[in-house]
Amino acid sequence: MKPFLEIEEQVMSNRTNEKTVQLDLETYAANDVYKAAATQSSGLSHKQVKERQKQYGPNRLKEVEKEPVIVTFIRNFTSLMAILLWVGGAVAILSHSVELGLAIWFVNIINGVFSFVQEYRASQATEALKKMLPSYARVIREGQEEKVLAEELVPGDLVLIEEGDRISADGRVIFATDFQVNQSALTGESNPVYKNSDADTNAQKTALEYDNMVFAGTTVSLGSAKMIVSATGMATQFGQIAHLTENMADDKSPLQKELDHLTKQISVIAITVGVIFFIAAALFVHQPFAKAFIFALGMIVAFIPEGLLPTVTLSLAMAVQRMAKSNALVKKLSSVETLGATSVICSDKTGTLTQNAMTVNHIWQVSDQYDVTGLGYAAEGDIRKSRGKKAALIESQPLEHLVRFAHLCSNAQVLPPNDGNASYTVLGDPTEACLNVLAEKAGLTLEKNKSWGPRLKELPFDSVRKRMTTVNQVDSLVDGSSLVSITKGSPKEMVELCHFYKDQKGIHEMTADVQARILAANDDFAKDGLRVLALAYRTLESERLTQEEQWTKETLEHNMIFLGLIAMSDPPREGVREAVEKCHRASIRIIMVTGDYGLTALSIAKKIGIVRGDDARVVTGLELEKMSDEALKEALKGEIVFARVAPEQKYRVVSALQELGEVVAVTGDGVNDAPALKKADIGVAMGITGTDVAKESADMILTDDHFASIVKAVEEGRAVFHNIKKFLTYIFNSNTPEAVPSAFFLLSRGFVPLPLTVMQILAVDLGTDMIPALGLGVEPPEPGVMNQPPRKLTDRLLDKKLLIKAFLWYGLIESSLAMGAFFITYLLHNGNLAVLAGSGQLYQEATTMTLGAIIFCQIGMVMNSRTSDQSIRKLQLFGNPLINIGLVVELIIFVTLVYLPVFHDLFNTASLGVWHWLYLMLCPFVIVGLEEWRKRLMRK
Repeated sequence: MKPFLEIEEQVMSNRTNEKTVQLDLETYAANDVYKAAATQSSGLSHKQVKERQKQYGPNRLKEVEKEPVIVTFIRNFTSLMAILLWVGGAVAILSHSVELGLAIWFVNIINGVFSFVQEYRASQATEALKKMLPSYARVIREGQEEKVLAEELVPGDLVLIEEGDRISADGRVIFATDFQVNQSALTGESNPVYKNSDADTNAQKTALEYDNMVFAGTTVSLGSAKMIVSATGMATQFGQIAHLTENMADDKSPLQKELDHLTKQISVIAITVGVIFFIAAALFVHQPFAKAFIFALGMIVAFIPEGLLPTVTLSLAMAVQRMAKSNALVKKLSSVETLGATSVICSDKTGTLTQNAMTVNHIWQVSDQYDVTGLGYAAEGDIRKSRGKKAALIESQPLEHLVRFAHLCSNAQVLPPNDGNASYTVLGDPTEACLNVLAEKAGLTLEKNKSWGPRLKELPFDSVRKRMTTVNQVDSLVDGSSLVSITKGSPKEMVELCHFYKDQKGIHEMTADVQARILAANDDFAKDGLRVLALAYRTLESERLTQEEQWTKETLEHNMIFLGLIAMSDPPREGVREAVEKCHRASIRIIMVTGDYGLTALSIAKKIGIVRGDDARVVTGLELEKMSDEALKEALKGEIVFARVAPEQKYRVVSALQELGEVVAVTGDGVNDAPALKKADIGVAMGITGTDVAKESADMILTDDHFASIVKAVEEGRAVFHNIKKFLTYIFNSNTPEAVPSAFFLLSRGFVPLPLTVMQILAVDLGTDMIPALGLGVEPPEPGVMNQPPRKLTDRLLDKKLLIKAFLWYGLIESSLAMGAFFITYLLHNGNLAVLAGSGQLYQEATTMTLGAIIFCQIGMVMNSRTSDQSIRKLQLFGNPLINIGLVVELIIFVTLVYLPVFHDLFNTASLGVWHWLYLMLCPFVIVGLEEWRKRLMRK
């Protein structure tokens, strides 16, 4: 970035559609910022504003041109599978079955409309980003305060901001009063950041780390300020994230890619079979060309699984319903199966793996250490409950002072549950909140404590000093003084400023040995994943620092008396450890990507089982910035934790994992997470703490922000892929007995009349098989599904194992029973097979038996298909309502075709006798028995 005067000429000479400017103002002293931004203390003139609006355009995010709705709509009806279904419907109509042809087309229309609706409701991250920007801003122009539309702001504008405002553009603070900004939407950091107007020449800082800069989309937590606008629109940090999100093409999910591949496989199989049967019909049976062509098209339709898309849709939809009950809301159906293929989960820490509820664990003083685990706020329970710690805290005066002072040097509040909120609510810094709770659980009433030591002045925390100081007037004397300053902050920095320490025996001079003990205790706590604050104080009356103008950081923050360390942690969420263990069993890697400190992140990762070895690597954002892509990919092959990462770095980690062939799920809640959420194969946003942008960019939203809900969703996703394979096995199983009768007809050169007509084939594919097949799509996950590794992206739905099982094992068994039914009908009637009539009542009975044998075999097959390896005896035999309905519908359809004369000519059927039914009822038991025998052998 450059100062305005240096880049104005460049921008003026480069009149493109995207006119953006970023002013480099952080290094200038407050008084010099006006000149660098080509403005003045009275603000821009209206003429300057108009010129800059013309140069740089409105302060809003650029819209991406979207595909016309009509094009999107048509595209959903022209996929390869859709074309096959259009052709299949046409074949049915050419076969004089208008009703069945229209049914095929109806299935196609339903799937096309559903796909269009899902795509139309796809991610609208840019719209959500716009909604986060405010509508108005307060500016000073020509010396007058004005309220203007936020999109009218230009670089150089002088803007007034105060507590509660959402900031409209990036800017340089030139004046601040107790000014704090919540930047969590951009950085992921939950703690408010103190801002000031001092110049900052630290070239090692990233843009978001400057304490004198504020950014669009963030909010003012405390105080007020004036700022000079340094960037607007797409040039802001907010806009750069939007640019990353907008320019990311929506890639197809693994399931969508696999269905495309499956469609091509099925097309090759169906067309190959059709060509073979066409040639055979023309050459061997000498059928006319037109008749042979219709016959071949009929076989092609037989091999097209018309129920595939409805089954996939239903399977995904039912999984979505089950996931919703487990606190996971899925926006795109295809995302469900992608979860099942997930091999890596990149999870943030706070709120997902942990409770986002800082809790005090230990209080350490030079002479004493107190284990106060549990003395922090929590989602449930009595906040005033001391749990037996109250007496210990009151016995020691230094300890009482530490607890009192920790509360007095805090700004956060903890609001108890009420009718609208079932859990405790923290206003402000969660770290300060648990200090307040510590005081209250120790028996100190917060309001009374504030009255005991009212605050006179505050020196806010900043990232350079790493501490906060307040001046308080106390009721009872502390070391003979009623005026004290209280400082809390980073132990390492604080120890250097403490010349004394206090214990139960009194005040002692700080020695090198005591300093070493304090720092050693701090390191021990840090290794355990605890966040540590040091607390110190000094009396002011004894040093005659009684006037407010004397209370500066130079006078207050030295020569202090060390009181102790307070160690706290954000406890892991209940059930997280078990969920992590389930991921390990399922061969799913978990990589923590957090904005927290590395040592704390690593400790938490070890506690909940994410990291198991001792050689896990912690990579900070600064280290990641210097790493090459090759080095990053190599590091990702081992156990690793990422800490203090920037938005673009999280995006980079996801990209690197995908380049390594991983299917990546990413969690996030802030605007800064949007690019990574959209880049990931599965973006998972937090429903409670997540911003609108994160939710719009994500594929799934967790209503409870709990990591365990992701793992449950993965389990459901795996079930979807298995259920689609069950469906394919069931459907292709009937293809062989549908093709074998035609093969007998062709190879016998017409001696064996056609045992199964095209209309009967369509009756199976679009009638009796449809509902049971759909039922397989809604089977719940099988036991042990999470004890297997995730499927590889190279794994096919239609693989060699499935083809062999469906076409050769199941298919040949069914074909044998079906052809046996056909020939037995002639044998019992004629006594021999010397003459096989090709028409009349006997022929219709024989084809009816062929059709019936296939249908009854499929009744057994749908039961077999419900499990991959387990015996069906371990299932609730009638536990799947849709399959039960399907079985009833199958029987009703078959009985209707057999006993209603109106269908006899259309479907070439006839009424059956008792012996026919005895044979048919035996078929499912033969199928189930043989499959149970095979599964038993496989299990052994």
